[in-house]
Amino acid sequence: MKLNPESETIEMLAKTILVAARTAPKAKGMDDIVTALLEAEDIETLASSMEEMGEKKGEGFAFFKRDAQNVRNADAIILIGFKTDGTVGLNCGSCGFESCKDMLEHSKVNVDFTGPNCSFKYIDMGIALGSAAAKAKDLCVDNRIMYSVGAGALAAGLLEADIACGMPLSIKGKNLFFDRK
Repeated sequence: MKLNPESETIEMLAKTILVAARTAPKAKGMDDIVTALLEAEDIETLASSMEEMGEKKGEGFAFFKRDAQNVRNADAIILIGFKTDGTVGLNCGSCGFESCKDMLEHSKVNVDFTGPNCSFKYIDMGIALGSAAAKAKDLCVDNRIMYSVGAGALAAGLLEADIACGMPLSIKGKNLFFDRK
């Protein structure tokens, strides 16, 4: 007899959730989405990076430490972001520039994330995150999309992306991400 065999499925479920992110619709069919499933040894690196960021950012960022504990307690961590040098070429102005060319010529800033980028790339990432969360729900895997996890992963060099969010996953008897303090 195997007790609690569901705990052995988390890697397969995490990969299935990432399939939903990968196959989510993208503007003009251009896929700049970057995904990752962290290895066990990367999780402490991520949690430590998040705690350091919370300290450096100061007041108002204590949630980075709380989220780092969620990372340590999760069964798996997936990352979803994007890396791009381009635009979808609509000259729509939603990025804050009059043309795509103007935005591309503007120097990039790098704080937690790198930008500016084409607004449709952010929309694509949002759709990918939503698809991943929906698939996790369908699979009965507790999850939460976290900015702090993505920022911590980029700061730790765990993912090469312009922006990312993380999604800790859990298949425990109680949702770790529900009544956080």
